[in-house]
Amino acid sequence: MKPPIKIGNKEFKYKKDALLYFKTILNSYDFDEILKDDDTADVTALLLENEKRKDKVGSGIKEIRIGKVQFGTKCFQIIRNDLTSENFSYVYCINGDLKPFTKFSHACRNAIHKDLHNVKQKYFDQNSVKGKVKCQETGILSSWTELNVDHRQPNTLSVIIDRFIELNKIDLKGIEYETDKDNKMLLADKELENKFRDYHMEKANLRIVRKEKNLGRSHQGRVKNQKKDLRIEKE
Repeated sequence: MKPPIKIGNKEFKYKKDALLYFKTILNSYDFDEILKDDDTADVTALLLENEKRKDKVGSGIKEIRIGKVQFGTKCFQIIRNDLTSENFSYVYCINGDLKPFTKFSHACRNAIHKDLHNVKQKYFDQNSVKGKVKCQETGILSSWTELNVDHRQPNTLSVIIDRFIELNKIDLKGIEYETDKDNKMLLADKELENKFRDYHMEKANLRIVRKEKNLGRSHQGRVKNQKKDLRIEKE
């Protein structure tokens, strides 16, 4: 039997219990709200007990608050004694390092985030009726937050990333990464990052669809472009 997971003065039988505990803390606050003393102690302990994250403490922790990262989601944000700040993920602290393919996939997703945002923005600019557009799958008028940019099969994003790795004979264990101010994982090699953006631009057929819709249906599994497919345009 595995020993319990110890974080500060807390013990968790399973990793999922620890994840749920810190997720509950995160979601119990609004953006920019400062954590209460007990919660600050628990989150600080989580940070200090992770060898690859505790260097984020820097000059010392003045307070911990709720920050905002990609897609408007919450994260913990350290405010240091020197008033510098940095976001960090409780999931990374608990789960440890990601597998090489997962890390590369995250960086690729972050590389095209702006491209996908621009596709969505253009669709809204051209089709918006009182701040809503039609979902390309259901025809339901939907707001910005109700919609996602979805990759039409068979060229899902994971397929595009997998094929890019294969074509370029990429050794995932040799890839170097960096993080931005929002703690998003990025490829350190900007030439490789731009190469992936170009490849994704060439291969991706995109749709603006409601978040609950799953486009993985057999009649959409054609490689041939369709008239309502959206494409990324070069800036």
